[in-house]
Amino acid sequence: ETIDELKLLLSDNLAEDGMVHVRKSLMNKSVHLSFSNYKDFMNKDIKVGIVGAGIQGVSNALFLQKKGFKVTIFDRDNPGTQSASYGNAGHFSPYASVPLNRPDVLADVPSMLLSSSGPLALKWNYIPKMIPWFVRFIMNSTTKNMMHTAKNMHQILDLALPAYDELFDEIDLEGLVENKGILYIWNDQDLKSRELEINIRNELGVEQQLVNKAEIHDLEPHIKPFYHAGVYYPYAKHARNPRKILLKLFDLFLKKGGKFNKVNINDINFDGEKPVFKTDNQSFIFDKAVIACGAFSKKLTDNLGERIPLDTERGYHVHFKGCDHLLNRPVIFSNRGFGITPMEQGLRVVGTVEFGGLDNPLSKSRVKNLINNAKYMLGDLPEHEDEWLGFRPSLPDFLPVMGPSKNHKNIFYCFGHHHLGWTLGPISGKIISGMIANENTNLDLK
Repeated sequence: ETIDELKLLLSDNLAEDGMVHVRKSLMNKSVHLSFSNYKDFMNKDIKVGIVGAGIQGVSNALFLQKKGFKVTIFDRDNPGTQSASYGNAGHFSPYASVPLNRPDVLADVPSMLLSSSGPLALKWNYIPKMIPWFVRFIMNSTTKNMMHTAKNMHQILDLALPAYDELFDEIDLEGLVENKGILYIWNDQDLKSRELEINIRNELGVEQQLVNKAEIHDLEPHIKPFYHAGVYYPYAKHARNPRKILLKLFDLFLKKGGKFNKVNINDINFDGEKPVFKTDNQSFIFDKAVIACGAFSKKLTDNLGERIPLDTERGYHVHFKGCDHLLNRPVIFSNRGFGITPMEQGLRVVGTVEFGGLDNPLSKSRVKNLINNAKYMLGDLPEHEDEWLGFRPSLPDFLPVMGPSKNHKNIFYCFGHHHLGWTLGPISGKIISGMIANENTNLDLK
């Protein structure tokens, strides 16, 4: 029978339990067809276009493929090309539910801006554009809103590693993920902030181990002894090379029949209710669409009539080649807001939040800040390599935008994951694919 006839036949015989039981006389023989995954079969002719080939876009694509959809990814660059999914800290951080919109951080902003070694900086020419975002950030920096964000992030972060495992089961990781935990350390300044983080995570049921100076030394003997205490997250993981992992997942997407178009999507129009992706000289029509292009998503959502308060945190990294043996795991110095991760490229030093939009050039002062902080932690290091600037998409309440558009039922959003884009890629893709497939969920996603 033709696919359409079979679909009609199945629709007429769908049982309440989701199973399909059909008996049909064919060539004078009784044939029994049993489809345990009926919805996947019905999704096979539905075409989904995704804007963005980072960890969010590729994860969405893979989970959509699992549900039978035909998927095409669009990006102006090849996957892993100097994007946030290439240059991130490489942390799998399921504990990181405490947001930046908190009363203690708000009080520390002026001193952070004035400190040359601090984690925060501004491009002064961008301040007028940032004022609306900052106003919303201040309004969200209450204890009530902080806890609202923490609780909602925790329910998703709790599922982050299992979602990665679903995808990792289908690729050869070749030692690209290490299960050695992640360590945070601090000195005796700003202890109220540290106590706040610990208490919130205790309230949420996050597994954490407080460590003293001796225990930190045992875990990381090469760190200079400037610290007083810390916290260790033993079940956290880190990537030895985020770009290689992304490319392995992207190759899996292609092997499963996915398509990739290296073009820049300028706008999304509609043919009836179907989304139409527009380039300078081409159009692509789909049944459903996912916008998952990180900090670059706002242009598209603005054009769709939704004024989402998305802005950009500019993050930096440098590498110290051949020094990855100096650390066993990622180490974050909380007081200065930077971290170091041992990777294939060497020690990757990451950190700082710079508000300056997408168009300003790299700030040499931010690079110098990372170099100085790395030497403060580890002493003498060789000449650094690979100065990198990337863009974190952030909302004033530090909750990502995940779900259907308010204005267009066939458009879905998956961006704004701020510092947790790498951690939340697969679980976000799994959630959005379930929404597109009209599946029920136990998660509170309002």
